Order: sequence, then C-alpha cells, then structure tokens
Amino acid sequence: MLDGEEKLIQDAVKVGDSSAFGKLYDHYQPMIYRFVLVKVGRREEAEDITHQVFLQAWQNIRTYHHRGHPFGSWLYRIARNQVIDHYRARKDDAPLEAADHAGIATESGEAGVSLKIETEKVMAAIRRLKPEHQDVIILRFVEDLSIRETADAIHKTEGAVKLIQHRAMEELRKETHGSLGDTERN
Repeated sequence: MLDGEEKLIQDAVKVGDSSAFGKLYDHYQPMIYRFVLVKVGRREEAEDITHQVFLQAWQNIRTYHHRGHPFGSWLYRIARNQVIDHYRARKDDAPLEAADHAGIATESGEAGVSLKIETEKVMAAIRRLKPEHQDVIILRFVEDLSIRETADAIHKTEGAVKLIQHRAMEELRKETHGSLGDTERN
C-alpha cells in the first residue's frame, strides 16, 4: 500500500484530482503491467492493456468505494477483465509466454541456464492450467498478493482462493515432477 493512499484515493474520487490519481498510477502501474505481461506474453499488448486498465480506472474512479477491499485489488480486477476481453477479441488460447519478460530474475552461467530451464518448465506448466488457476498463481506468487487481496481481485472468497491455489499447486507439482514442493504459501 502506498503512503497516504487513502487520501489520494479520496482526492481522486471526490474532486477528480488527476495528480492524486497520477501518484496511484505511478505506484500501481509496474505491478499491473507485470500481471498483464505474464498473462499476454507480448510487451506491446501488455502496454496497451495496461493503458486501458488505468484509463478505465480513471473514468470510473468516482464509482470506487473503499469497502475493505484494497485499491490495488480493484485495479487487478479491471486488469483481469481487460485480459479476458483481449482474449475474447482474439480468440487466442495461449495467454502465457516468455517468463523472462515478466521481470523474473535470471542469472548468468551454469546456474542461469539451470534456472532458465526450470523457469521455462514452470511457465509451460502454468500455461496448461485453467485461467482461474493461472490468475491465482500469478497474483499469489508473481505479484505477491495476500490471500485476501487475491480473493478481492478475482471475486472469490478467501477459502475459494486457498482451494484454487491448492489445486493449482497440485497440478503444477504433477506437471513439473514435484520440483515446486516447497513454494506453496498459506
């Protein structure tokens, strides 16, 4: 959460303060962009979709009401819907590509090659998950959102997110032959 976020949101909502929204944009844009990029795999498309997310957020900022849901979750929900709309328009079934573009750190040398191979295995396994499972894995482990924030972003209960995460991790374990065993979080 951004320092003074509640005041910035209040200023953006009540008086349409574009500079307050700009500070929110500066804080959340890298996270939303990374989420979208992991989902679509192409920088240009991710940039366009991220732009649409913030444009839609600005156009609808007056409808945002803090009801115990973080502002970031509202943005992730918009981003998720924009990605869904993107794929509906394209009729494309492969939303994840190229983990390197998602800001996943890589190393050089032998360790880097090994890490790259493992990352490619994991990303290939994530591509085979159902979209809802992909969303939970990306939000929880790439974006590092809490269970609650993830639940808010995908319109599910916290219990449902835990169950989806558990099932997705089980599928990933099967796909990668147990190499993810210690990465599951509660």
